[in-house]
This record gives sequence, structure tokens and C-alpha cells, in this order.
Amino acid sequence: MSRKIRDVMSPGAAAVEPMTTVARAARVMREQDVGDVLVAYDCDLFGVLTDRDIVVRALAAGRDPADTTVGSVCTPPPVVTLSPDDTTDRALELMRKYAVRRLPVVEHGGCPVGVVSLGDLATTEEPLSVLADIGKAAPNH
Repeated sequence: MSRKIRDVMSPGAAAVEPMTTVARAARVMREQDVGDVLVAYDCDLFGVLTDRDIVVRALAAGRDPADTTVGSVCTPPPVVTLSPDDTTDRALELMRKYAVRRLPVVEHGGCPVGVVSLGDLATTEEPLSVLADIGKAAPNH
């Protein structure tokens, strides 16, 4: 049964500005216990930075995290987004189409208000599935 994104998303997603260093963004991820941050300037969503982006586009490329900006290594625009009024079916469709595990949720002309992850959807849509169990597990520290 499809539900509204507002009912399953993680509100108040972590965000950094494009000129923030990769090292600072990594600390934000650690502090907030998340694997991604939105890259935004005010209400303009610029991109998404994942822990994988840090590894592949910064560290593995030999870039210094203290000098590299998130704007130079994040998933660039255009960013696929959802609105809080979209459905979980729409989220699954977009995740499948674009091969992503997380989608920013935006409203009022693109202002970020949260993130919905594959784990959020699994927990909601298939609460007895293995993926839902993994999504509910305590994070590694």
C-alpha cells in the first residue's frame, strides 16, 4: 500500500554548503550518524554527498579532504527529488530508474526538508522483509 513520503521520510536532513570541506562534511555525517548530506545553499539544492562519494571521488582520487570542497565531489545537479506529497510508489520508481538508494525531499521551489532512503521504504512497505530488518538495526559505531 502506497503512502505519502511525508509519513516515511527522515525529516531535517543534514546539509552543508557547496564550499564546505569534505573533512567537515564527514564530521557532520559522523555526528548525525548518517551516510549522506544534502549540499545546499539556502533553499537551493545543489547536490548530494554520500560516504561513497567521499571515498571514490575524493580519497581514492588522491584529493585532500581538508582542501577539497563538497561541491566539487558531490553528485551534481540535476538532483532527482521528491515532494512530501509524492507517494512511496513514486520513490521506488525513481530509485529504480536512477539507481539511487536515497532521495532528497523538497518543497516550496526546492527547499530541502528531508531524505527518504531505501531502508525507510523497506521498513514501511515490507516490514517483515530482511531489508527492513537491516534498516531497523542499530548503526555501526
